[in-house]
Amino acid sequence: MNLILFEPAEAGLPLPLSDPRAAHLLRVLRRAPGDTFDAGLVNGPRGKGTVLGVGPDAISLGFSWGAPTPELDPVHLLLGLPRPQTARKILGEAAALGVSSLRFFPSERGEPGYATSTLWRDGEWRRHLLDGAAQAFDTRLPEVLHAPDLASAIAGLPGGCARVALDNYEAPRRLAPGTAIVPTVLALGPERGWSAPERDLLRSTGFALAHLGARVLRTETAVVAAVAILKAAG
Repeated sequence: MNLILFEPAEAGLPLPLSDPRAAHLLRVLRRAPGDTFDAGLVNGPRGKGTVLGVGPDAISLGFSWGAPTPELDPVHLLLGLPRPQTARKILGEAAALGVSSLRFFPSERGEPGYATSTLWRDGEWRRHLLDGAAQAFDTRLPEVLHAPDLASAIAGLPGGCARVALDNYEAPRRLAPGTAIVPTVLALGPERGWSAPERDLLRSTGFALAHLGARVLRTETAVVAAVAILKAAG
């Protein structure tokens, strides 16, 4: 935990000892009353927190905030809904890499049951964003959206973006970095790949197919590799 994040409403409240952040402060960072630590407000500024006191049930904290953190990179992920354990990794890594948004949709070759996972039902997904942002020493979280199908997901995309879909089978070229980070939508299918109708839809809506080389990668690895390529020239 390189940065300890707090929701704006939490900043003035005692931090319960049962909270993992309290355990990290006391047991990992070994902070005592009067000590400071790196803190951030979710989607707000970074700054310094100070341990004011440690009680039987909670820690009292004070904060001094600096300037807001920079905006996220203009990279938007369009993702065929993967299995929950893969989605957890993608959420954390995407937040750490600083993408602006993730849009999930149930793909034709995916499992419909993935959408009903407790990951999405119980709000667990947001914790993985927080972990990724804290790892990256950032406060900003990407937007997470869901669409009922690929067509709806494409219809909701921001305008003015380059469009690239990763594909192992029919892509004519390798994904390569440009001269700068430009607004880009990067589409990745599920573990089983795109269906033929999905490829047709992607092409007809302006997506260029690209690949990452001859090796078949896990979805979460492909996300990291592709975003890193897009950011390489930034």
